[in-house]
Amino acid sequence: MFRATIAIIFCLVWANHAQADGAITQLITKSDQARLDKYENTKAKAVDEARKGGAAADVQQLDSILSKPNLAFDEGFNMVGVWKCRTTKLGNEPPLTVYGWFNCRVTDDGSGWMLEKTSGSQRTKGRFYTDNDKRLTYLGVGYIAGEKPHAYSAGPDNDQVGYAYRTGKNEFRIEFPAPARESLMDVLELRR
Repeated sequence: MFRATIAIIFCLVWANHAQADGAITQLITKSDQARLDKYENTKAKAVDEARKGGAAADVQQLDSILSKPNLAFDEGFNMVGVWKCRTTKLGNEPPLTVYGWFNCRVTDDGSGWMLEKTSGSQRTKGRFYTDNDKRLTYLGVGYIAGEKPHAYSAGPDNDQVGYAYRTGKNEFRIEFPAPARESLMDVLELRR
């Protein structure tokens, strides 16, 4: 009985942090669902192009990012707070670009975690949804600093979709397959 009660409490707390109620199926656009459906193939092609054409130091950083284990988003992990974040662009021309560190913030409005990149010229703002215990789905919008971000589903030029993976005690990353501009895949790495 005690274990069942603990399990129920954990499920309720976890559902509050990353919406697990199936709401994403009502929100995700067809084009973003298509991007996720091709995620594995897109990632494989992007990583291949990046490794073949990227500078040796950048490839080493990419391999370090991608080699980290995917950990569970359990009750001990709280995304809320200020993060350092950087984007790595894979595939197309140039085949690999690793940017410097900027600032991101994660908040919780009571119905889930929300991310906003708060510095740099290219920004993102969106929400996380539970996919499974080791992966969240991110739905957001990309915009340029100084612009007001559109609402999600405004169109494929602004909409962003990706999978988030926890990679350490104070680290996670989001992989964006087939972004609207420049690359085959973007990886946003976050750490405290």
